Amino acid sequence: MEPLPASVLPDGIRSRVLPQINGLDIHVLEAGHETRGRPAILLLHGFPELAYSWRKVLPALAAAGYHAIAPDQRGYGRTTGWSADYDADISGFRFLMLARDMIGVLYALGHRTAEAVVGHDFGAAVAAFLALVRPDIFKRMVLMSAPYGGIPGVPFDTVGKPPAAKPADIHAALAALPRPRKHYQWYQSTREANENQWHAKQGVHDFLRAYYHQKSADWKGNKPFKLKGWTAEELAKMPTYYIMDLAEGMAETVAKEMPSPAEIAANTWLPDRDLRVYSDEFKRTGFQGGMNWYRVRTTGLVGREYEAFTGRTIDVPSTFISGKSDWGNYQTPGALERMQESACTNMKEIHFVEGAGHWVQQEQSDEVNRLLLRFLKTT
Repeated sequence: MEPLPASVLPDGIRSRVLPQINGLDIHVLEAGHETRGRPAILLLHGFPELAYSWRKVLPALAAAGYHAIAPDQRGYGRTTGWSADYDADISGFRFLMLARDMIGVLYALGHRTAEAVVGHDFGAAVAAFLALVRPDIFKRMVLMSAPYGGIPGVPFDTVGKPPAAKPADIHAALAALPRPRKHYQWYQSTREANENQWHAKQGVHDFLRAYYHQKSADWKGNKPFKLKGWTAEELAKMPTYYIMDLAEGMAETVAKEMPSPAEIAANTWLPDRDLRVYSDEFKRTGFQGGMNWYRVRTTGLVGREYEAFTGRTIDVPSTFISGKSDWGNYQTPGALERMQESACTNMKEIHFVEGAGHWVQQEQSDEVNRLLLRFLKTT
């Protein structure tokens, strides 16, 4: 696979492919690579994104003296060596494998440590796992748009006790609502989800335009608030890109909120030329690689792997940066509070950025860069 052409990249960013890392050839974007000896910052994207999502952050980190590294993670973009077959083994998408991928990237580029691992959306989950299990490598952690709620507990002192009651079936409860619904993570785990989005009636480019728009601060329906609990009635208060109508796919869901031509023309944080980089990549790869991340979570593989680290906390200096209009802050009730109170023992600050939804480092890159560099300088 060839690197991204320089014509689509901001000045100072290089695209290249690192061969033979944990069974993959991993595509990375870098800034600050011209000077050896710089400390590393690792930047991890989420769904449906790419290393390109950090195009506005990479130059700022390089200007501050860092070697900033953003990979296309396993299942995405120009990173190859994974299978897009729904029936292929998905164990390669477990967090231990994703962690091994990222340690391999650092080592391949000549770094034994990173000053920080920075993760957005699903990339935040990987960043948290790296900070949890290898604090000797990853000295700081920055999470964006997805709070880390901690490690699930392993049942304790159970011998001779009645078995714990099984949790209620949230999916049956959602489907039984007066307006039947379903949870997006379980939908994205289905066989039909990739086809629905890859071959959307509106095309990949317009699908992504509507998806990014509806989860941004530009969509006026994003006015998030804390939910009272993990119940169907509470979850159904979230927008349909999280709690979908039962009979519809994601392409149909976001098509209802497609921005107008005037709104698209006025968009400065994701102009059409930038969106074209995403849509060209996903037209080529489809979405199954990213959806496999959901599948390892909804099938329980992630939870079982996490349980091996039960009782552990993240102790490196940490911060959380998210858009004020981002429902991702509250989609898992209680996660934000657990992150602050117990899961992270050295959480410095929580920032909710005005004028940003889910894509905070793209929607308000100047403020994100300011907060990120201040954190790196003061911890």
